[in-house]
Amino acid sequence: MHRILWTLSIFGMIGFIVLQAGNRTTVANVDQELATMASVLKDEHILINEWSLYARNEMKDVKEQADQEKLAAELQAKFPNWSWEETAEGQQQSLTATSVSSGYTEKITITSSGESGHLRTYVLYEVRGHSWDRRSESFLNEEWQNRLFDIFRGNYTTFSCIKGEISDMIGSSLPNYMNGLLEAFNAEEVEALEEETFISTSAYSPLFSGKLSKDHGMNLQLGLRKPDGMGGKTTVVVGTPIITIEY
Repeated sequence: MHRILWTLSIFGMIGFIVLQAGNRTTVANVDQELATMASVLKDEHILINEWSLYARNEMKDVKEQADQEKLAAELQAKFPNWSWEETAEGQQQSLTATSVSSGYTEKITITSSGESGHLRTYVLYEVRGHSWDRRSESFLNEEWQNRLFDIFRGNYTTFSCIKGEISDMIGSSLPNYMNGLLEAFNAEEVEALEEETFISTSAYSPLFSGKLSKDHGMNLQLGLRKPDGMGGKTTVVVGTPIITIEY
């Protein structure tokens, strides 16, 4: 139940950010931010098992059905070898392209809702990888910016997130371990949510650029979840400006 609520809160936050966080658009160094998070987690001896980069833009000049079809054709021409799939439900229609490579998966989604002449159209680009290795770093250094240039027109909102696990907290409580992570990121807590097996902290760190919005002085979110019962591994998730990976 907590996981469902947490996931819903994530998507609610994303919707809010798209409307409010103009100062997070076209962040060219989101790749460096992901690399920074990976470096800190590795220094803390946390095993990384998932990472993601996410970019999104509302195509305000795409209002007509013909405009949406033209946009789709342009992207299909740029990525002809990707697997394309179209879905529709009511007034919402989506076209999704997927490319699976060794070590990571890329996905482009064009989603439109409403009637022709009044469409709201978004383009989303997401990359998800597993272990953090040379292939991950190579993608960041050689492919990420090229993809953004090919996919988007003008500004876009970006997110980066990374997930890992620790098998032994050496008797440390979740709050104490969270304090250690905040120190590792040189971060100051803004607000926190704490339960028996779960803790989430929003913070500000000078290691990352900008803030979520003028009204939300944070640029980093950290989450810890330990398994119910004895044994198991504690999950660690870090995102800037927010977490976008379910855990």
